[in-house]
Amino acid sequence: MSDRGILSSLRYLFADFIGEDDDTPPFLPEGLPEPVMAAASDAIHLLIDYQGTSYAELYVHRLRRFVGKQGVDEVMLTEIARLMAVRMTYEDPIRIAQLKLAELDGRPGAPAGSVDVKKFRLEELIGALPAVIAEYLLDALEWAGWLHKRVSIRFSTASRFGIRRLKIEAGLRRWRLLSVRYAKERVWVERWLHMIDRSLTKQPQAAPAIVQTATMIEGYGDVYRQGLADWNAIIDGLVKPTFDGVLALPDLAGAVIEARAAALPDPRQTALKRKIAEIRAGSNAA
Repeated sequence: MSDRGILSSLRYLFADFIGEDDDTPPFLPEGLPEPVMAAASDAIHLLIDYQGTSYAELYVHRLRRFVGKQGVDEVMLTEIARLMAVRMTYEDPIRIAQLKLAELDGRPGAPAGSVDVKKFRLEELIGALPAVIAEYLLDALEWAGWLHKRVSIRFSTASRFGIRRLKIEAGLRRWRLLSVRYAKERVWVERWLHMIDRSLTKQPQAAPAIVQTATMIEGYGDVYRQGLADWNAIIDGLVKPTFDGVLALPDLAGAVIEARAAALPDPRQTALKRKIAEIRAGSNAA
């Protein structure tokens, strides 16, 4: 991540943290094609609901990098706008509490009180806390061998106590940008955007496939962890070596799609690692 990217993230982080955020949505990037405006506008409103206007401004700042960029057509820019918003609204316990509370909007026909049970890893729950607290707890959990322990959390609107607890959990939003999880997500988004940038320079025809790799990472718990591990395996095993000139893959898009097809819900990544090895071997032989 560049120094400029870090400074921009910190700027928006502290604007939100110290309360300088206002309710005015940021303007869409200048020169944004009209077909992309709907996706970007929806994303801005989603991000304001998720975290605040300064966070939506960070989104606009990131999107602006690709407006008018050579090789980026309206279809690709729309997908970048859409998928970046999805990843910036990652599902942590705070978000699930927000969504659960949103069910109580008072509209006719709105669902009655209900209970959802979600399974998280302990590292996810602790990772939603400010890093100054979370890092000590994570070290202690790792020492005890409980870091990846799964726990079930109830999100309930069926009682006053449940609703009060949801409000407390959703209120942690203010601290989200200081959390361990946010720091990791920020690095991931910047790396994804960087790989798209490099693809547009090194192998433009592969850029759409690189953009779509964002769909590999979703949800929470084991699903999230598996998707992130698979994404890193493909980027580190195929994409980055090709851009660095270490690996000769003239059809990088095809290689990425082929590797993704081999990704299974297997923590050991046996099939995926085998496929990546086959693709690399074929490249060396050629």
